[in-house]
Amino acid sequence: MVDEFDTVAWWTAAAVAELGDDHALPAACRGSGSPAALDWLARSMGLEPGVRLLDSGAGVGGPAEYAARNHEARPTLAEPMEGACRAARRLFGRPVAVADGLALPFPDEAFDAAWSLGVLCTIDDKRAYLEELRRAVVPGGAVGLLVYTRAVESLPDQPEGNSFPTRAELLDDLRATGLDVVEETLLADVPGTPDDWEQAATEVEDVVRRDHQDDERWQRAQSQQETIVGLIRDELVVGVLVSCRRGDSAATR
Repeated sequence: MVDEFDTVAWWTAAAVAELGDDHALPAACRGSGSPAALDWLARSMGLEPGVRLLDSGAGVGGPAEYAARNHEARPTLAEPMEGACRAARRLFGRPVAVADGLALPFPDEAFDAAWSLGVLCTIDDKRAYLEELRRAVVPGGAVGLLVYTRAVESLPDQPEGNSFPTRAELLDDLRATGLDVVEETLLADVPGTPDDWEQAATEVEDVVRRDHQDDERWQRAQSQQETIVGLIRDELVVGVLVSCRRGDSAATR
């Protein structure tokens, strides 16, 4: 996990610097949903100009930057990997804190909305993570998620550091933590990444591969990525977009 979200994240920023700023957003959104998926979440969450948006587990900051540019949100990023934080600052210059999503360094109700994309499946204590998201937003505030869920009882390959919930387990965790589901859709049911974005992101990956393919850290990250892509391709792991609101009831463990 450190290889993928820390080391390779910093290498990605260096590759963007070589190729040009037009590669930054596509590369930084890779693995966090297509523009259409981000637009779906933004619409369902009711993101408006000036909204204070927390991105927890923000990676190198692509989705937060997309929300700022296309929905005029005011994002703050929280990301536990220092390399990813440095990359996000270098690429986009938005406020970013090196922070664990299980212990966010923000006061209660500091944000109008929060989202977390592709992160929950990397957390063992999912309810504690969701409780932190709930705590960080105002009453009635929106919480958006991209969650990769397990569609079978057990997986043939279990990627290191991942704990995929079933859809039923996800819904149970949301209810238990006081997050009311407003809308949900399968990631596969929204349009995929546009060709020009896919090409730009691939060009960045090619530069990273050129420079680091002999590095064991790149090799481990690549193997992890290939395993997850295979599980998604075989529909054993399914991406789900979920829009929630912070309910009135207190969260319970």
